[in-house]
Amino acid sequence: MVRNDLIINLVKASVKGDEADVRATAEAIAADERSKKHTGLADRISRALETPRPNGSDKHLRPGLKIRDGSGGIHRHDPKRSINELYLNSLVRWACDELIEEQRRADLLRAHGLEPRHRVLLAGPPGNGKTSLAEALAYELALPLFTVRYDAVITSYLGETAQRLRRLFDFVRTEPCVLFFDEFDAIGKERGDIHETGEIKRVVTTLLLQLDDLPSYCVLVCATNHPELLDRATWRRFEFRLNLDTPSSKEMISYFADHLEKLEGQPGYTAKRLYQSVAPKNFSEAEAFFLDVKRRVVLDQGTRELRSVLDDRVKAFASRRYSPNGRNEDAQSTDPTVP
Repeated sequence: MVRNDLIINLVKASVKGDEADVRATAEAIAADERSKKHTGLADRISRALETPRPNGSDKHLRPGLKIRDGSGGIHRHDPKRSINELYLNSLVRWACDELIEEQRRADLLRAHGLEPRHRVLLAGPPGNGKTSLAEALAYELALPLFTVRYDAVITSYLGETAQRLRRLFDFVRTEPCVLFFDEFDAIGKERGDIHETGEIKRVVTTLLLQLDDLPSYCVLVCATNHPELLDRATWRRFEFRLNLDTPSSKEMISYFADHLEKLEGQPGYTAKRLYQSVAPKNFSEAEAFFLDVKRRVVLDQGTRELRSVLDDRVKAFASRRYSPNGRNEDAQSTDPTVP
C-alpha cells in the first residue's frame, strides 16, 4: 500500500501544476514500492515518468526543471564492509542493531502506523570509524551509500547553495539509500554564530526543512568531529546520537590480536606488545599500520620472516608520526633538549 503522505503530496503538486514536485513525488512512490519488493508497480511508475511529452510542451516547464537532478553532488558506491568488521562499544552496536532491525522490518511498523527511525548523528574524534560505520550500515541494509560532495553543493553565489541542496535531496528521494554527510558541521553550523553570514543561515534553514521531509526509506548518517558547532535545531532531527570515542587499550589490543591472526608466519609479538610498540591513537592509524605490513609481505614474496617485517614496519611507523606542529612526536618524547 502506498504511503498516505506521498499520495497527498502527489495530489497537492498536481493541483498546483508543479510538474517538478509531481515527478519527484512519483519517483519517491516508486522507490518506496521498490523497497517493499513491489518491483512490478515501481517499474510501471518509472515507465510512466518516461512518457514522451506532447510537441512544444517543454516550453511550459518551470525554469530550472531540467536541472533538478542533484546527482552531481553525490558520490555513489556499493558498500563492502560489514558491521561485524568494526570494533564498536556495546551501546553503539546496540543502537545500530535497532536501526537495522527497524529498517528491515519497516513494513510491519508501517502496518501499525509507525515509521522506522532513519536519522543518525555520529560524533567523536577523527579516525575512530564514523565513515566506516556509515558504510557498514549501508552494507547491512543492502543499500547504496551516497556521500555528499560539498565541492559540488557549496558555492559562493547567493542562494545557489540552497537550490543545489534541494536538488540533491530531490535526487536522493528517488531510491532507498544511505545518505552520508561527512564533516556535517561544515553545512549544519549554528545560525546564532555572529561570525557567519546570512547565506549560511539560509542554507541551514533549507537543510533542516529537507531533513524533516526525508522519507524513512532513506537512512541519513551525519558525522562530525565538532558537535559543539552544530546548530541547536539539528539535534532534535536525529533519532540516534552516537559517540564514537577514542578506543580504549583493551579495544586496541583486541584489534591487534584479530589482525595478527590473519598474518601468515610467526610474528614474534604478542598483540599487547605490538600495540604498545606502534601506539596508534585511533583505529585509522592501526588499520594503516596493518595495511603497511600486508603490502610489505606481498612485495617481499616470502624472502623475509614475518617478525622481521613487523620490526621494520614498527620503526617505519614511528619515523613518520608527526604532531600538528610538524615535529616527530617520538623525538619530542625521548629528547630532553626539545622544549
